[in-house]
Amino acid sequence: MERPHNRADDHGTRGIGPRGGTAPSATDDGAPYRAAAAVRRVALFIVRTVRGEWHGIVVDPVRQLLRRGLSGLVLAFVAAFGVIFFHAVAQHPAGAVAVRLLGGVYADLPLWLALLRTPVSLYVPALDLPVWAGITQLFLAFALAELALGRARTLAVAYATTLAGTLTVRAMIALGPGWWGLGLPPEMGRVLDTGPSAAVVGLFTYLSVVRRAPVVFLLTGGSMVWESIAIPNLAGREHLIAVAAAIVLGLLHGHGRSLRRRVWSVLRIGSGPADAPVQGDGERTIAAPLTPYDEPSAAKLPQQRTLTGPSNSMDTPTGTP
Repeated sequence: MERPHNRADDHGTRGIGPRGGTAPSATDDGAPYRAAAAVRRVALFIVRTVRGEWHGIVVDPVRQLLRRGLSGLVLAFVAAFGVIFFHAVAQHPAGAVAVRLLGGVYADLPLWLALLRTPVSLYVPALDLPVWAGITQLFLAFALAELALGRARTLAVAYATTLAGTLTVRAMIALGPGWWGLGLPPEMGRVLDTGPSAAVVGLFTYLSVVRRAPVVFLLTGGSMVWESIAIPNLAGREHLIAVAAAIVLGLLHGHGRSLRRRVWSVLRIGSGPADAPVQGDGERTIAAPLTPYDEPSAAKLPQQRTLTGPSNSMDTPTGTP
């Protein structure tokens, strides 16, 4: 006799394979597809990021260059020729002294003298580094920044990042050794400032933050972090400070008008009531308070003829027969 069909047997042997092992479930079959989908999403994100960065860092500045011509590279040419000039002058003993007196910034100098030399220090290269590689980086940084940001903002970012490094190093030397590694010994005050390299790092970092370019940011800021770890010196610290200052300036990009408005409102609140308006000849006008009879709409009413006599509609005005 045949054995009757039992549903429990089918249920018990449903997950058993041909050799007694468990059969692959539906969840195991979907794992490779999910992994492939995740890889595809990551690849699309990388492609979009690189494409957007290419357009923001390269394509847009090239379009500006084609529209403006060589006039859009004035700062880049001035910076490159300035570095070449000071490097050529510094090859002679008397010229090296002149370059040091004009653009050599040290932390042990008086603050006013360091601030006076800082603009010239942007064109004084470090003599122990390959000058032509530095000139190429300097020209590229100033060219891209000038075409993408404009001359005024490029100069402001370059000077601000360089000045931030100079002033922060002076504060670190004032703290002295210790302070969890932030302080510096006094002999660091006789080490020459970084020169144009801090401006180059600052401009590249600012561009990467403003144009949302993570690859450029990793190549600039990441390389500076690696340099400061591999070779802990004064230049590495100044580069890190320049990167931090450029990040702050890049995050504040586009919010200058709102910040100025808030500062102006705070100043107005602190200065008391607003002054009276000033006329064109410099005299201040004082507005008299309105009385119940001073109605603004009364000036728009036409003048009425003066009538004499009793208030009767049949009377004639004065001077008529």
